[in-house]
Amino acid sequence: MQDKQNQLIERISDKHLVVGVDIAQQFHVARAVNYRGIVVGDPLTFENSEVGFSFFMEWIQRLQKLNQLDSIIVGMEPTGHYWINLSKWLIKQSVEVVTVNPHLVKKNKENRDNTQSKSGKKDALVIADMVKNGYYSFVRHTSESFEKLRVLMSNRDIVVKRLVMSINQLNRWVDMVFPELRQVFKDISKKGAIATLRLFPSPTELRSLKPEDVVTGWKSIMKRQPGLKKAQLIINLAKKSIGTGQALDAHKFHLEQLLEEYDLAVCQLERVELAVKEVLKQIPFAKKLLTIKGISEISLAGILGESGDLSGFSHGNSLLRHAVLHLSEASSGKWRGQIIISKRGRSRLRRFLFLATMSLVANNPEFKAIHANNVNMKKMKKMKSILKLVGKLARIFVGIARRNETYCPGKVHILLDQAA
Repeated sequence: MQDKQNQLIERISDKHLVVGVDIAQQFHVARAVNYRGIVVGDPLTFENSEVGFSFFMEWIQRLQKLNQLDSIIVGMEPTGHYWINLSKWLIKQSVEVVTVNPHLVKKNKENRDNTQSKSGKKDALVIADMVKNGYYSFVRHTSESFEKLRVLMSNRDIVVKRLVMSINQLNRWVDMVFPELRQVFKDISKKGAIATLRLFPSPTELRSLKPEDVVTGWKSIMKRQPGLKKAQLIINLAKKSIGTGQALDAHKFHLEQLLEEYDLAVCQLERVELAVKEVLKQIPFAKKLLTIKGISEISLAGILGESGDLSGFSHGNSLLRHAVLHLSEASSGKWRGQIIISKRGRSRLRRFLFLATMSLVANNPEFKAIHANNVNMKKMKKMKSILKLVGKLARIFVGIARRNETYCPGKVHILLDQAA
């Protein structure tokens, strides 16, 4: 890590104009320094548009000419999505663009004036100082397929949240109107429970029906449906229901809208996952990664969407650093704090790496054996073993992508024997 930091500092020469940009929704603020940190020129505020970007470029070229500087490096915070258009426009102009960690910007904002004040001009200067000192990261360029995966998986997260919200609302509705329904269908989101809510939206409708009528209704919606015994049970429960009997028309109207939201979320989730699977087919090494037992298409798409082309990583540890999935410790003198996981990186990448590893531990014989060995023989805590396996998975993924190899369970067994 120290060598990497030195390399980032050495890249900034005495011919560099270092520019920091404070990103906002409508107007950005830019400040410039030389390689020693001396402020160059006046601050610039420019609009988030083609005209504003051109004005910003003219400002950079003017400062270069006045100070006889040949190279440019522009740093910015990856604030939301507002930075993306500017960074891509600058890259098209052959300008080197780097990013700085927003958390570090906040930590370094008092370096110049020793005050807690915050403004666009001050933040832009702090960003420029950080770039000059080597505290920056390169913008990873991704191809069309990986960009599609990133957008689609982000869209999927939103759809899943809406689906979970609609299911929670359906559970609330059942608790109020027909709580006994859970004695027949434990999960309200299953087909049987949803079909019952569509056909018989309150206990009132069920009380006057015969079991045959209920089964006939289920048959009209489901290919495989419960039988007469369950139908009789739900009728008996409806007759003794403690659910509210007031404002049933309003409750039915509410249920109708909740089911519409549920249907929309389910339909959209199916469409986005189908699109994700089609994009995965366009990535050469994705098919080989999917041969690993326990790796699902959705988990792989989440990892590739956030990391980009895995063949561009030099080692699996580079992928872990990209996710900022490493241990953090606070200690001083004789006191040693608790070691925790640092979480200052791509949360979606960390989540899918963790979920993929959990799936492997449950379904993959090699990972299951290594986990058992870590817990039973090495006496590791289960979570520590899982995190070590996350690192192993990252190394396997990067190795397969770089060398275009097929997953070989024998190599994992060899590693297990050596560890034992």
